Amino acid sequence: MRSAIFGGTFDPIHNGHLAMARAAAEEFLLDPILVVPAAHPPHKTGVTHVPYHHRVRMAELACQGEPRLVVSRLEEGTVRSYSIDTIEKVRSGMAPSDELFFIIGADAFAEIRTWRRWQDVARAVRFIVVNRPGHRYAAPPGVRLERLNSVDLPISSSDIRRALAAGQRPPEVPQCVLEYILANHLYE
Repeated sequence: MRSAIFGGTFDPIHNGHLAMARAAAEEFLLDPILVVPAAHPPHKTGVTHVPYHHRVRMAELACQGEPRLVVSRLEEGTVRSYSIDTIEKVRSGMAPSDELFFIIGADAFAEIRTWRRWQDVARAVRFIVVNRPGHRYAAPPGVRLERLNSVDLPISSSDIRRALAAGQRPPEVPQCVLEYILANHLYE
């Protein structure tokens, strides 16, 4: 089995996230891809903009009709969302011969050496690094990675949040997610 973890704050999830997951699934023959909203991400300054349960629900809505994308609550109830903890939980249910990938943007991968137990993370997964405009990175020794250059990601969650706060309806947000955001008065 070839599966992947695709973690993030998903604050909110948008079409760029979905394009990354679809492209990785196609190119690397991944099924399933666990979409794991971070409960309390350690590398984000401040806090998330909407509570965890809303971010999970938006991910569930966005992934409807995508059989390879499975939203997971693995980080629910954690004090801090460390990738190594999530990876170890996923690995515990896998066969030794199963391959586990970790989908990540180039911007986040550039900070890999700052992660908790990053060497253990590197031994446990093979990274799929998605190119992001303007972000350069170098793979530390021993890190296994594949590059996914077929997706151009000019979309930014912070730009989407600003647009939503200004009363706009960003086209980068799936319609079902946008309806949920509006119905729950998120990002106002």
